[in-house]
Amino acid sequence: MNTPEIKKIGPLAIEAESFRIIESELGPEKREQFSPEEFEVVRRCIHATGDFSFADTMRFSQGAIAAGLAAIRAGKNILVDVNMAASGISVGLLEKFGGRVICRIGEPDTVMRAKEGKKTRSEVAMELAVNDNIGIVAIGNAPTALLKVMELREKGILLPDLVIGVPVGFVNAAESKEILSTQPYAFITALGRKGGTPVAVAAVNALLRLA
Repeated sequence: MNTPEIKKIGPLAIEAESFRIIESELGPEKREQFSPEEFEVVRRCIHATGDFSFADTMRFSQGAIAAGLAAIRAGKNILVDVNMAASGISVGLLEKFGGRVICRIGEPDTVMRAKEGKKTRSEVAMELAVNDNIGIVAIGNAPTALLKVMELREKGILLPDLVIGVPVGFVNAAESKEILSTQPYAFITALGRKGGTPVAVAAVNALLRLA
């Protein structure tokens, strides 16, 4: 059996080499389907997952990137659905603009209200964040959270500048993202069952670097 060749490369060059490989394998035709800023998001999502299918499934509303960057630069907060997402976002970059990451999924009030109202904690966590100066909502785990965000936005209760909705799974994940892709406000999504917290985090971190 042949032993795979291991590249000798320094830690600072690993990301750059990874991005070079992604761009090479995608080719110019695929890259040109996106604006340069959109491709930064797609590329980082592929980098986070090793899955090139995101180049086919990711969708951006017109003005999505500009809306996200404006929210970050205005010092608004980023609302996420799970603690894993909060841990993965580059907080140092966000804090330079005055924003912070908010995740209410584990708070006692969230747990209590979810039990009393027979709702998921993800739904309640979105409801409890309506007064938290939210500029970006990033959902990678819970379709119920994404559905709740869209419901609150339709009612004018929660009005983020950008909704990043990429929940993964088999129950309402693809459906919730399909609905998001038809909305008139700024969104980033990835159609189908694939997605996840690493994708949501990658999209946010790409925006933070662009900002």
